[in-house]
Amino acid sequence: MASSLRYIDIGVNLTDPVFRGIHHGRKKHENDFTSVLSRAQAAGVKSMIITGGSLKESKQALKLAEENNLYATVGCHPTRSAEFDTYAGGADAYLQALDGVLASEKAKGKGRAVAIGECGLDYDRLHFAPADVQRKHFRSQLALAKKYTLPLFLHSRAAHTDFVTILREEGFGTDGGRALGAKGGVVHSFTGTPGEAKELMDMGFHISINGCGLKTADNLLTAKSIPFDKLLLETDAPWCTMTSTHASKAHLDALPQEYRALYLPPSTKPEKFEQGKAVKGRNEPTAIGAVAWVVHQLHAEGEEANQVPTFEEAVEKVWANTVELFGLNDFQ
Repeated sequence: MASSLRYIDIGVNLTDPVFRGIHHGRKKHENDFTSVLSRAQAAGVKSMIITGGSLKESKQALKLAEENNLYATVGCHPTRSAEFDTYAGGADAYLQALDGVLASEKAKGKGRAVAIGECGLDYDRLHFAPADVQRKHFRSQLALAKKYTLPLFLHSRAAHTDFVTILREEGFGTDGGRALGAKGGVVHSFTGTPGEAKELMDMGFHISINGCGLKTADNLLTAKSIPFDKLLLETDAPWCTMTSTHASKAHLDALPQEYRALYLPPSTKPEKFEQGKAVKGRNEPTAIGAVAWVVHQLHAEGEEANQVPTFEEAVEKVWANTVELFGLNDFQ
């Protein structure tokens, strides 16, 4: 059985060793990377954008993208932004190295790099990188989006005011930087308030939802506030699994069985691994359909439910948003 719907997972961490059977530094089971991709394909995931969270990881992501006909982002996550200053040659050399990776992809014509990031601010984890370090190197990566006319793949945690201030000061205030040559972007794995989401959308950005943005009742209110023309979807696999303790459970319980079998396939613990089955506790790209279902169910609640598109129509709208934002002409 295969899904008749189609998805592009815009945020998936396929460089993580857990997809090769290594959990917390220990080999727990055999490499099942190809099985992960096969399950995703059966669930309607036609493509993915592999997240680059550092210079090293961006190179790995691009290699995987090339080998598997996927796409990738190039950038440095805010929690890793201290790497700029510890790199041989310093921050300028690190930025030049990222620039070199992008230049190499551009030289190929249609390269695999489709966004700058994951970049932004994360004030929840300042023990990894102080706020001033994050702000400095967030700004430097925004210049790459302008230079290479690419959209941004953005991260914001507990830093909304500084986050939007920097974007506005760097010219991304009302059109996502399009007037400067950039291509807008998406704030991924969004967990902020409806008001914060509206401000970002008014600035020209899309909002992406995964399981982490469906944990609490407040999260659900935010997800419901995002119109389908500004919505993107992702899993952030292997992270952001939806569990029975999350507010999304009531909506997941209504997921039809034919979808459940594809989006949330049977799983086993790593220690009892069975080839062909998913691994418990490790999110996979298949779950993007379950995220889509919950978000659609939220929109279908209330007095205006009769104005909401069908699930199939909503999924197709998100598909079109994704293709347009990232310039995935292969899928037009």
